[in-house]
Amino acid sequence: MPPFDSCVVPASGTVRDAMRALDEGARRIALAVEPDGRLAGVATDGDVRRALLGGATLDDPLDPHLTRDFVVVSPGEGRAEVLELMRARRISAVPVVDATGRPVALHLLDEAIAPINRPNWAVVMAGGRGVRLRPLTETIPKPMLRVAGRPILERIVLHLVGHGIRRIYLAIGYLGDVIEDHFGDGWRLGARIEYLREDVPLGTGGALALLPELPDEPILVMNGDLVTQADLGSLLDAHVAGNRVATIGIRRYVHAVPFGCVDRDGDRVLRLEEKPALTRDVNTGIYALSPALVARVAPGQPLALPDLVGDALDRGEPVGAFEIEDDWIDVGQREQLDLARGGSDA
Repeated sequence: MPPFDSCVVPASGTVRDAMRALDEGARRIALAVEPDGRLAGVATDGDVRRALLGGATLDDPLDPHLTRDFVVVSPGEGRAEVLELMRARRISAVPVVDATGRPVALHLLDEAIAPINRPNWAVVMAGGRGVRLRPLTETIPKPMLRVAGRPILERIVLHLVGHGIRRIYLAIGYLGDVIEDHFGDGWRLGARIEYLREDVPLGTGGALALLPELPDEPILVMNGDLVTQADLGSLLDAHVAGNRVATIGIRRYVHAVPFGCVDRDGDRVLRLEEKPALTRDVNTGIYALSPALVARVAPGQPLALPDLVGDALDRGEPVGAFEIEDDWIDVGQREQLDLARGGSDA
C-alpha cells in the first residue's frame, strides 16, 4: 500500500487544504482527521469540485463538504477482499483504520489491480506418470492434459504469475520433454521457468534438493495436477505472519455415508444415525515452506512432502494450516478430470 501521510488534512481545515492534499498526495482523496487522529470524513476530487461549483471559496471550512458515510477496512483485510469491495461500491480508494478509528494506510484501486511482484519462488511437481489416468497419459504427461482448452500446468503457471510469483521451477521426469517444449523459458507467460530434472522419481519433495541454490524467502510447492483458484498470496502472507516452517493448504471435505450407521459397545447398540456426513480437513497439495526446511532435503533421496512436514512436527516446530476456500480440484483420476472439464473432453 502507498504512503498516505500527504493525503491527511485536519477536519477543521479549509477547502484549500483538501485541494493541496489532493494535489500533493496524488491519490484523488483527502483524509480529514480529528485532533485525536480519528478519521472524521473523506473528500474526493469530486467532492471538492462540487463544493466550488456550489459557491464555496478556497478558504471556506472543509467540514460541510466532507463525505462522512465512507467505506473503511481493517488492517487484516486481504488484497482480494478489498478489491472486491472497491469494485462492488465503485470506489477507487479505501482507508485502512485501526481499532481506534485512526487511518494507518490507504488502498487504491489502480494499485490493487496492478501486477504485483513477489520475491518468492514456486516449485511445481510435474514428474508423475499419471498411471490412474491411462491411456490418456501414455503420450501426454498428466499435468499437460487440457481443461477448457488449456493444459493444467499452464493454468498453474498463469495463476502463479497472477499472484506475483514469476520465478518458477518445474520438477519433471516422465515425458518431461513435452513440458519443456511447451513452456521453454517461460517468457511467453510472463515467468522465468527453470527445470528440475528427475533421473529417478524423487517423490513430492525430493526434487527440492535439485534447486540450484537455496531460496532467501519462503517458497510455494504444489502438485502439477491441480485446477485451482487458491489465494496463493494470502497463503504466503499467513505463512510469514505465523513465523512457521511450513504451511499446508487445506480444504474441508465432506463425505456422505450412504447407509445408516450404528454406534455400539460390543453387542449393545448405543445410537443410530441415518446417513451421516463425515467432515475432515484434507491436504490440497499446496505448501509454503521456509528456506530452512528446504535445506533439509537430502540430494538424490526420494522424499514425500508430508514426511518432510511430519519431521518438522516431530521436532516441535510450528506448522500452520491455510484453508483453501476457492475452487480446487485434484485431477488424479478420470472422475476428477471429467469434473474439471465440466463433462467435456478437453
